[in-house]
Amino acid sequence: MNLRKRHKIAAEVNTSSINDIMFFLMLFFLIASTVVNPNVVKLLLPRSSTGKSVSKKQISISISKDFKYYINSKEIPEANIKPEMEKLAGKADQITLVLRVDKTVDIQHIVSVLDEANKLKFKTVLATDKN
Repeated sequence: MNLRKRHKIAAEVNTSSINDIMFFLMLFFLIASTVVNPNVVKLLLPRSSTGKSVSKKQISISISKDFKYYINSKEIPEANIKPEMEKLAGKADQITLVLRVDKTVDIQHIVSVLDEANKLKFKTVLATDKN
């Protein structure tokens, strides 16, 4: 009796397609991880029945090169900036003021807005361009 196999067939697994799939998955996760906010930390916070929610609000004040003032893209006369800021101060607990100013505007206009924001205890941010 001849117990040897007549056909010599080697069983092979072709892994070149698996390498391609793994490469594309790695590329996808690398790209997706740059889109996700890296500063987020997930926490399970304790519950409280007496806690109050803090309303945070962000307002934007813009000063154009021809000295036109805008609060959240609504044009406001310069004399009405302080009363408008006082109205906004009463509506929220913490307000962040984003100040966008044309680079040709005199520094005194910026200081007057920042001074009023400090009196109202706004957090202030001066917006700049990346370039």
